[in-house]
Amino acid sequence: MKVLIVGSGGREHALAWKIAQSPKVEKIYCAPGNAGIAEYAQCVDIRAMEFDRLASFAREQGVDLTVVGMDDPLVGGIVDVFEAQGLRVFGPRKNAAILEGSKAFSKDLMKKYNIPTAAYENFDDPAAAVEYLETKAEFPIVLKADGLALGKGVLICNTLEEAKAGVKSIMEDKQFGSAGNRMVIEEFMTGREVSVLSFVDGKTIKPMTSAQDHKRAGDGDTGLNTGGMGTFSPSPFYTKEVEEFCQKYIFQPTVDAMAKEGRPFKGIIFFGLMLTEKGPRVLEYNARFGDPEAQVVLPRMRNDIVEVFEACIDGTLDQIDLDFEDNAAVCVVLASDGYPVKYEKGFEIRGLENFRGRDGYYVFHAGSAFKDGKIVTGGGRVLGVTAKGENLKAARANAYQAVDWISFENKYYRKDIGKAIDEA
Repeated sequence: MKVLIVGSGGREHALAWKIAQSPKVEKIYCAPGNAGIAEYAQCVDIRAMEFDRLASFAREQGVDLTVVGMDDPLVGGIVDVFEAQGLRVFGPRKNAAILEGSKAFSKDLMKKYNIPTAAYENFDDPAAAVEYLETKAEFPIVLKADGLALGKGVLICNTLEEAKAGVKSIMEDKQFGSAGNRMVIEEFMTGREVSVLSFVDGKTIKPMTSAQDHKRAGDGDTGLNTGGMGTFSPSPFYTKEVEEFCQKYIFQPTVDAMAKEGRPFKGIIFFGLMLTEKGPRVLEYNARFGDPEAQVVLPRMRNDIVEVFEACIDGTLDQIDLDFEDNAAVCVVLASDGYPVKYEKGFEIRGLENFRGRDGYYVFHAGSAFKDGKIVTGGGRVLGVTAKGENLKAARANAYQAVDWISFENKYYRKDIGKAIDEA
């Protein structure tokens, strides 16, 4: 098979690494890719939102399967474009990707089908949002831009003044662009956060192993929200009892709800969960693999991922048994100092060769590029250093050991990824 991956981050590098292990696959392309992905795939200079060019490329090269890693093209309807041209593609259609594309849609869906989530209200008008905050809100409270905002469009506000400033930045100043045309104001929930990625074929859902992300830029969950500074898998807080509750009241009901709405979902549903005192609640849905969750989940997966992709497309997922290693993985993101606000790039990355031939150690490129024959930093999040271990503590120790194998100017990383493990 020939496979095309759409995207350029650490998630797509993890996908390329995993797809390359399939005996079914002889050639991988990635558009646009990055310097790390180039080890497994031929990188193609087509951007993720150039749907017609991507489809033409897939046809001309005889691509058998396209795997879309990123949220923007999925929400934009890339799957519909490919399917209209008879091309096999893994991911939800536009009318299903709205599950991630509109937080207002997903909250209304959960309310309609009694899927546990935080209480909320949707707003199109900033004045109405401010009036609600002044008269009905309890603090702290959460403000969410309705649309896609690279995982950063969520503000936790402790006071009325903070919340009013948040409304202004989201809806008036358009800090997150058109994603802020609508806004969700949501009850603040407390508890452990857990991420569960799942494969879906329109009717059947098969959850993968659990993970936990660290969104804030600084140690101790301080600083601004980012795309993710590190993650670990599995979550010790995601017990068998929690898993059974989620399967019965959250996972399958979400798939059934989308089918009933005439929006059958095929692809990946990422469930962002909060384990509250009253039980698990949905924080958010994503319509694709998480980044950096994919970097800890995929190395633990024993299945041929291409077989699972095809089962999702063909509606035969019920015939697949997902199998994960009985171990743990931790990923520490190496970023450019100053991310997510302002940072320099173009610095040479040294030490990548230290990962070659070391079983259980991986370096996934999130933002890297080639320059004068060298691999240099090319983004805010640069690399995801991942290591496995027999348990979470061992995996964490291995990951932080591997962090020291890499050097580049302005290298920054959190020192406390997986610290919650100590409290489990």
